Amino acid sequence: MKRGFFTIMAAQFFSSLADNALFVAAVQLLRSSRAPEWQQAALVPMFALFYVVLAPFVGAFADSMPKGRVMLVSNFIKVAGCLFMLFGTHPLLAYAVVGLGAAAYSPAKYGILTELLPASQLVKANGWIEGLTIGSIILGVLLGGQLVGNNLSHYLLAVDIPRVDTGIDTPAEAAISVLIFVYLLAAWFNTHIPLTGVLMRPMPKQWMSLLPDFWTCNARLWRDKLGQISLAATTLIWGVAGNLRFIVLAWAAAALGYSVTQASALQGVVAIGMAAGAVLASMRMRLEDGPRVITLGIVMGALIIGLIFITNVWVAAPFLILLGAIGGFLVVPMNALLQHRGHNLMGAGRSIAVQNFNEQACILALGALYSLSTGMGLPTMVAITGFGLVIAGFMWLIRRWHARNLVQHHEEVSRLLAIARNDKAHG
Repeated sequence: MKRGFFTIMAAQFFSSLADNALFVAAVQLLRSSRAPEWQQAALVPMFALFYVVLAPFVGAFADSMPKGRVMLVSNFIKVAGCLFMLFGTHPLLAYAVVGLGAAAYSPAKYGILTELLPASQLVKANGWIEGLTIGSIILGVLLGGQLVGNNLSHYLLAVDIPRVDTGIDTPAEAAISVLIFVYLLAAWFNTHIPLTGVLMRPMPKQWMSLLPDFWTCNARLWRDKLGQISLAATTLIWGVAGNLRFIVLAWAAAALGYSVTQASALQGVVAIGMAAGAVLASMRMRLEDGPRVITLGIVMGALIIGLIFITNVWVAAPFLILLGAIGGFLVVPMNALLQHRGHNLMGAGRSIAVQNFNEQACILALGALYSLSTGMGLPTMVAITGFGLVIAGFMWLIRRWHARNLVQHHEEVSRLLAIARNDKAHG
């Protein structure tokens, strides 16, 4: 691997670490201000908002200047979101600004790999990036939990700057202050990312001209008899994974009486399960096997409902590992199949933009649904039950959809699966 690759890795690790720790701090900030639970649940869709709104444009923005500079700008946007939280902006609005930075960051971190590395190293590079991202999720939620906990926050709040009134008076605000420096550390690594020499493509003067091409690509993938199934399944899986971050916190508070610090450790347990499931799937599953695992999505919805019956952490920990493992095992072959169809239909870059749009739209929609449920006064356990039923129901519909395609479009689906099988054999 080229030296610049490890600089990219370091920048990605610290930026993702801060993202995940900030979510925990933002939840604590809302709880300490006695905000209603629906606002805490709304953090997830607010973070996804700009991923959806800006999906047709962020790819072109990432190509308009060196990727390292795009990542640098994105991290400073995240810092701005943290400062907004500290200076009195509503946490939901401030967290949306952080999501804006993340939306701009995403295409740059993947796009620079194709500019810096030869094609023969891309699979290994993506493996490193995804593995490091999972590690940053686990460590990030643990870091966030510790920063807002009584032990560490006591020392942070004791820090005094002579003649300066920082206005930092709560554990959540102290945690956010620390995370600003983590984002700045990521930004420092961004400044050391080497130039790749790839010709930049300026943003078009009429930004709206990017919309027709994006929607054409989106429609093309949804019309493909194999792409539509893998896109629907991965979209739903990532929608669930994104919202599980808050659901685990809410469930742990209601069922176990856990604080944010204690519950954040259980978020890490889910991530460990996802990592294990992803590794197992990468060893056992083939590219064309994706549709065969859709039934696991129904099981995932049932397991989410099963959370309401658990009141003991020793039962909860292995249960959450299993829940995460099923999600990881399910998403790997479906995601690989989606990338394969997207690459064949429109190219990798546009395919990733379409995939990100649909996945983040699902996170936003499911998060809004859960937030609305709690805002209407539904108890946490009832809202979780409804969430699980929606997931299981939609996964059942996707399975029926694929079964219908096999009957009505058997020759086309068989041909597409054969292409996937042959591409894998020659890959």
